[in-house]
Amino acid sequence: MPSFGRSFPAWPMNYVRIKKNTEFQKIFAKGRRGFSARLTLLYLPAETLQMGICVSKKHGNSVRRNRIKRILREIFRLHADELKEGYAYVFLPKVAEEYDYHAIERDFLRILEKQNLKKSPPEGGEEA
Repeated sequence: MPSFGRSFPAWPMNYVRIKKNTEFQKIFAKGRRGFSARLTLLYLPAETLQMGICVSKKHGNSVRRNRIKRILREIFRLHADELKEGYAYVFLPKVAEEYDYHAIERDFLRILEKQNLKKSPPEGGEEA
């Protein structure tokens, strides 16, 4: 399959990135919210699993903002299979001096559990 000069990630993305301002505005207006010490999550029912990140200039220069976005994208990618399908998620990190991957991941998982957005484990466990 020709790539036409585009590079694709080594792993298949199992979600759609939210990029358009109208999509963000819809989630900000109608979405539900979950809070933690380092993160705010907005979510809204959608047809597919979607994810967006909003990092303002209050967080620092572009290098710092992009690092925050990379951290959040990686956390979402690793835990996307644990999320309920059919929701659009927008992450708003809170301004802090330092952004630790593991602390943000803990808050991410805590919000999902608190808002009941994680898939339920299969009943009965594994069968022999």
